[in-house]
Amino acid sequence: MNDHTVIFDLDGTLLNTLEDLAGATNYALGQYGYPRRTLEEVRGFVGNGARKLIERALPQGAQRKDADEVLAVFRQYYNAHCQEKTCAYEGVMELMGQLKSAGYQMAVVSNKPDSAVKNLCRTYFADYIQAAIGERDGVRRKPAPDMVEQALAQLGSSKTGAVYVGDSDVDIQTAANTGLFCISVAWGFRDERFLWENGASAIAHTPSEVLKIIRSNETHTG
Repeated sequence: MNDHTVIFDLDGTLLNTLEDLAGATNYALGQYGYPRRTLEEVRGFVGNGARKLIERALPQGAQRKDADEVLAVFRQYYNAHCQEKTCAYEGVMELMGQLKSAGYQMAVVSNKPDSAVKNLCRTYFADYIQAAIGERDGVRRKPAPDMVEQALAQLGSSKTGAVYVGDSDVDIQTAANTGLFCISVAWGFRDERFLWENGASAIAHTPSEVLKIIRSNETHTG
């Protein structure tokens, strides 16, 4: 088994997807006459999958049937428009290249719909990512360990020496539930204070710091 593995979250970690997520959310809300949400509101809604995003975006008193219908519109619209304003964070592509050159295997696990995860990873990270897993039936969403364990299995990697990189409290909990060392990133959808308050054990302020922290952790655990 390969003991040099990095499991990444996607939104807010590798890619800034916020504007496309907000655009799809507001399109879906608008189809049913609901008020739009601001970019900062959507920032606070993401992290627990598409259904939770829509449930949080709907006004109080909205019915479950409404949530189901708005979610269906969101999924369809987002799949078609998920790459309009999305981009990799500065320094991310360099990090991926450095990790690949150093012999690390890499995977992405995300609570966004599986089709969107795979499409985005093909577009941006086809040369680096060996496994990409998103939300789908039969697999529990993060912070359950299922997605990470599936990714490790696909890579033929063990938990020993594997690290998890993400930008949210959900990611911190996911790493803890899987038994992986977690590196939280400060450039994503949650700020540094929030991350420390929610149990972060290490925070990277730039992608280049991620590699430094990984190597430091290997030195201390190896």
